[in-house]
Amino acid sequence: MGIGELDREAHVAEGTGAAAPRTLAEALRARGDEGLAALLRARPDLLNPVPNDLTQLATRAGTRGSVVRALERLDRFALQTAEALAVAPDPAPYPVLLALLTGDEGDPAIEAALPGAVALLREQALVWGEDDRLRLVRTARELLSPSPQHPSPTGLGPTVAEATSGMSPGRVQEIIGAAGLPATHDPVSAVAALTGLFTDRARMGALLDGAPPEALAVLDRLVWGPPYGEVTANPAPPVRWLRDRGLLLPVSARTMVLPREVALHLRGGRAHRAPEPVAPEVAVLREHRPQVVDGAAAGQAYTALATVEELLKSWDKGGPQVLRAGGLSVRDLRRTAAALDVTEQVAAFWLELCHGAGLLASDGEADERYAPTPAYDDWLDLPPAERWARLVTPWLASTRTSGLVGGQDAKGRALSALGPDLDRAAAPEVRHRVLGLLATLPPGAAADPETVFARLRWERPLRGAAAGPATESTGPGPSLPDDLRSRLARWALAEAELLGLTGRGALSAPARALLNLPLAEAASPADEGGGVEESVAAERAATLLAPLLPEAVDHVLLQADLTAVAPGPLRRPLADALAVLADVESKGGATVYRFTPGSVRRALDSGLTASDLHDFLTAHSRTPVPQPLAYLVDDVARRHGHLRVGAASAYVRCDDDTVLGEILADRRSAALGLRRLAPTVLAAQADPAALLDGLRAMGYAPAAESAEGDVLVTRADAYRTPARTAPVPVPDGPPAPDATLLHAAVKAIRAGDRAATAVRREPSAPTPAGSLPRTSSAETLATVQAAAMTGSAVWIGYVNADGAASQRVIAPVRVEGGFVTGYDHTADEMRTYPLHRITGVAELADDQV
Repeated sequence: MGIGELDREAHVAEGTGAAAPRTLAEALRARGDEGLAALLRARPDLLNPVPNDLTQLATRAGTRGSVVRALERLDRFALQTAEALAVAPDPAPYPVLLALLTGDEGDPAIEAALPGAVALLREQALVWGEDDRLRLVRTARELLSPSPQHPSPTGLGPTVAEATSGMSPGRVQEIIGAAGLPATHDPVSAVAALTGLFTDRARMGALLDGAPPEALAVLDRLVWGPPYGEVTANPAPPVRWLRDRGLLLPVSARTMVLPREVALHLRGGRAHRAPEPVAPEVAVLREHRPQVVDGAAAGQAYTALATVEELLKSWDKGGPQVLRAGGLSVRDLRRTAAALDVTEQVAAFWLELCHGAGLLASDGEADERYAPTPAYDDWLDLPPAERWARLVTPWLASTRTSGLVGGQDAKGRALSALGPDLDRAAAPEVRHRVLGLLATLPPGAAADPETVFARLRWERPLRGAAAGPATESTGPGPSLPDDLRSRLARWALAEAELLGLTGRGALSAPARALLNLPLAEAASPADEGGGVEESVAAERAATLLAPLLPEAVDHVLLQADLTAVAPGPLRRPLADALAVLADVESKGGATVYRFTPGSVRRALDSGLTASDLHDFLTAHSRTPVPQPLAYLVDDVARRHGHLRVGAASAYVRCDDDTVLGEILADRRSAALGLRRLAPTVLAAQADPAALLDGLRAMGYAPAAESAEGDVLVTRADAYRTPARTAPVPVPDGPPAPDATLLHAAVKAIRAGDRAATAVRREPSAPTPAGSLPRTSSAETLATVQAAAMTGSAVWIGYVNADGAASQRVIAPVRVEGGFVTGYDHTADEMRTYPLHRITGVAELADDQV
């Protein structure tokens, strides 16, 4: 139900002359089913478990945890309205509330926005009662009312009655006398007279006209808060003048407070210094053609794919070790950042992105390390646009916050990449909201980030302060707003640009499709979640991105300086083969590969022959194979396998004994523990792998051989973790209920309320309020049999097999075999109950059910 519908429902109830509700439960009872559904939709925590009746629902809606959660989700003006009610009389008529927000001068914007704010507070059961008796629920009033321990955002202090509650009657009489009021017979009337003076604009103005200028200056410093001030044992004359007349009242021996009524007079009746009835607009920073934005975003999306692939390929044989406390060490993060040529903060983002997408995890071994998961291989087989969608979709829903890496938690412990304590439940909502605000601008328009942050702070003014520890450090880097929500928004803008969801600061067409937003025109916040399934939205986004990505090529350009230039992204088989045969020298629009003796030997070690390499280069080069490259391949191949290494611990075998003599004479071979066993055989104390590495470091090209003397192909299989699922986001409270659950919950609450409020005939032994009826087994059987014969309904107490007790209204139709079958008005269906589980039964009044 919308705000306008709630207003109409309230006016209809008023027009029918219905009695004003005396409690929140009665106010909820007067609502229609749509009104209850709106409450449960706005506050889903009230549904767990489903309340038995409306009284229980009202009680749960007034608990501290639920009220705090509801207040955190109010926008700034709705919260200001609740704060104004907290300093208003209880109950407060609507005109009094309006005056607190508009002041003496009035404000058309506030007058227009206030009915909607009140309706929103009513919908969420934070306010109840008709317009002539608006009541803030008690818990919300306690949370928002001013107190020395918890100052109100209004800056107001206690009322005169609250500030003088512990004052002696004689002192109260002295104050009203100094203020020019006649003496009274009791403190209550004296306080009422002083309050009447302070709330009378004419008399209050006359009193202040006679105040010394220095005293008025003291009031000016306190009027907008905080209302408390320190004084000495012998206050200055201006302070004494204010104290004697009650314009400042003592809180303690050294502290004075400005009463609420005095502050409101000085403020012109306004509770807030700057009410904000209208949400700040998101301003346009610059405008581009939509095609330019989509092109820039697509280029960044391709870079994102290349970065993820480069990162995981570098960990193909196993990545860094996992810290004992979880996460990646600072040293390994720095190495990763250097390998990717990015900052440590950006490297942490790519790591968390891979982890959140299920492409990277720890292997779970005793010597635990990070490595790609089997899902990474499946991801590599997808088209580029689908790979991009598989990255950004989990990013939108992830609660992992890489921006916290490098900082400290509330206990002063360092926050590491891939480690614990990086989840922030508000992150997904902030990401969706930031992108949704960008979507409100015309296509191609980039938003001013500061206006985005201001809008988010207006929409959730309490959320930033409540969502994270106040002592949490953001680590090195530029200064950020203090509240977590603003920091999440800033990180969301930067990460969206890195992923290609935005281009030059503007939302791209694929991002609009991913968010279920209209593509041809700007979307309003109400358009979010347009009913398209997430998988369908991701498919639409990939379809829009695919033509914008550079097309993969199947050739390179070989050059005489032993390099190969890839004029675009290479197709998968060619890229994998070239990565073995050559080393990447530079990246960019065109990737440059360099052929070295080590890279060629790596290809030969993988099982290829010299002729295989020549054929590969000829087939995939648009230019002739340069002679230096052909010579390099032949020269390395001629020497490859000339030496043979096997297990003794290890041995070296070579038909040319002079080569073995050179190795023994080389001082670099001392660490290998070599000795000659025969003219063509050397034995080593090192293991075969270490012997291979040592000889290669000396400039030789040995090949490993098996026990049978055959050459071993040393192609290493990629290391993968066991199958891992992507991390599950930390929920931000209970999930929003769907329409089916809401309908069933409202139906159950209504039925339970009818049973709880049904008027029962007085039994011979009165039943205490809230307890189950108690009758003997014979009385229970006789009563339900009589009800079955007459077709009447009865009230029963029932205890199920789990021991849970409940009250039910049933109309018995059959009683046999120790069971009673009847229509259960509470559950709205036919049910059968064992008679031995019925604690008691009572007849209903004649006009019930």
